[in-house]
Amino acid sequence: MPRTSTIIGNSHLVIDTAMASPDVTAIVERKGLGHPDTLADHLAERLSRAYSHHTVARFGAVLHHNFDKLALLGGASEVRYGAGRMTAPVRVLVNGRAAPMCGGERIPVEEIVEAEVRAFFAERLPEVSDHLDIVFNITSNSSPGAVLTGDEVPDRTRWFSPRSIEDLRERRVRLSNDTSLGTGWAPENVFESFVRELVNHFSGESEFTRTHAWCGSDVKLMGFWDGEQADVVLCVPQKSRFVASRAEYVRNAESVLAECHRLAALQLPGAEARFRLNARDVPEKDELYLTYTGSSIESGDEGVVGRGNRVNSYPSVAGARLTMSDSGPR
Repeated sequence: MPRTSTIIGNSHLVIDTAMASPDVTAIVERKGLGHPDTLADHLAERLSRAYSHHTVARFGAVLHHNFDKLALLGGASEVRYGAGRMTAPVRVLVNGRAAPMCGGERIPVEEIVEAEVRAFFAERLPEVSDHLDIVFNITSNSSPGAVLTGDEVPDRTRWFSPRSIEDLRERRVRLSNDTSLGTGWAPENVFESFVRELVNHFSGESEFTRTHAWCGSDVKLMGFWDGEQADVVLCVPQKSRFVASRAEYVRNAESVLAECHRLAALQLPGAEARFRLNARDVPEKDELYLTYTGSSIESGDEGVVGRGNRVNSYPSVAGARLTMSDSGPR
């Protein structure tokens, strides 16, 4: 098979083309926009962008920072048919490092972070935006290797406190203080595309969510596909203040299933599709995926960076690429 191999600095890049397609069997998992892990991923990226924009505007360069250890600790809620409320806040643990100044000029790190956190939740989960406890665990400690051998200050102690952007070594020479491995696969198979669009359909802006105010965004899906049959386990929450009774909850769930089958007929034509929705529900005991905010972040669930969906990816396996991610839906 054709292979392109090139060296860029100290990096080795290999691209294989015209590879045989993987086995059609696929197992795919995806978490919706309101899932705590996805919230953590997207919020961390948003904080990085905001900090970067500020330092570029003020100093002409992106200063050192990392917010990728951010975590969300779920609050508590009270849920009733036709009502609900938050009873304890969601804790936002902003963990990491960021340069607090450059050349003697202060960078308002905590102000930038707090404004972005509140704006993010106002957009993504407005019911939570007034129930946040933001905890700042941000330092500017130097990286390892700052060995004191005399009176001079080692360069690495200026990693998060540069005198000017000239202290940023990466502006003069290509370097990395870490090693990493990245892999990818394209194009998506038909089932991977279906899963992505189905979860976005229920957790993001769509005609369905615009006309069904009760539909929450903490959607999660795991599905199996063999080329002819799809077996999907799906969780779609409902917002309690828009659901007046158990019977109404059940009717809403039926509309979700009907929508799943409608989309499957369009995107998986000729295939047999089976859907299991909110498999932990016990309607006769009123144990339901009924939430106040539309996300389990309201009731003790946690979100950590690296476990949800990044901007354009989701855990997926096909054929020999079989590796399981975390547990299935709810």
